[in-house]
Amino acid sequence: MLHHTPDRAHLSTPGQRPNRPLRWVCVLAALAALSACSSVTSRMPGITSLVSPYKIDILQGNVVTREQAAALQTGMTRDQVRDILGSPLLASVFHADRWDYVFTFRRQGQTPQQRRLTAFFKADVLEKFEADELPTEAEFVASLDAGRKFGKVPPLQATEAQLKTFDERNKTTAPTAPSAPAATPAASYPPLETPGAAR
Repeated sequence: MLHHTPDRAHLSTPGQRPNRPLRWVCVLAALAALSACSSVTSRMPGITSLVSPYKIDILQGNVVTREQAAALQTGMTRDQVRDILGSPLLASVFHADRWDYVFTFRRQGQTPQQRRLTAFFKADVLEKFEADELPTEAEFVASLDAGRKFGKVPPLQATEAQLKTFDERNKTTAPTAPSAPAATPAASYPPLETPGAAR
C-alpha cells in the first residue's frame, strides 16, 4: 500500500502564499536586534555607567582609632579593654583568649577599606594586641567626608548691618490688641445619669 502525502504548497488556500520566508525575516530581524544591543554596550560603556543605582555607604564593625589603640596597655582586664574599644566583632568559642575588632567601610565608586585589631588575652588579662595601620579620629572623619560634594556652607552668624536691614524690612506697625473671639454658645449635653437612679 502506497501512501501519498500531498505537498503543503498545494494545501494552501488560493491567494495565500506560504509563510516560510516571513519566518526567516522575523528570525533575522530578532538576531539583528540582539546583536545591536550587544554592540551598543561594548562600544559605549559610558552611557550604561551614567545610569547606575544609588548604593548606600556601608559601615560594618568597630571603628578603632589610633588614639584608642594607644590607650591599650598590657595587663588590662577584659572589661577595661571593652570600655576602650567596645564589644569585639568576633569572639570565638574556639579562641576564647582572642578578640577581633574588624571595621569595613564600603562606598560606591571607592575601594573598600578594612582595618583589623586583634587583642590576645592570657588568664583574662591583655597579653598583646596586633593592629593594622589605624587612622586618627580626625583622619577617619575626613575619610567619611571624602568624595562627597557639599555646597557652600552658609555663614551661621549675621553681621550688625545684616541685622539692621532685616529689622528694616520686617518692621511692623504697633502691635494691635487681639480682637476678642466671638462668643460661641455653650453646648448642652443630656445628663449622664437619670435623677434618682440607684447606685
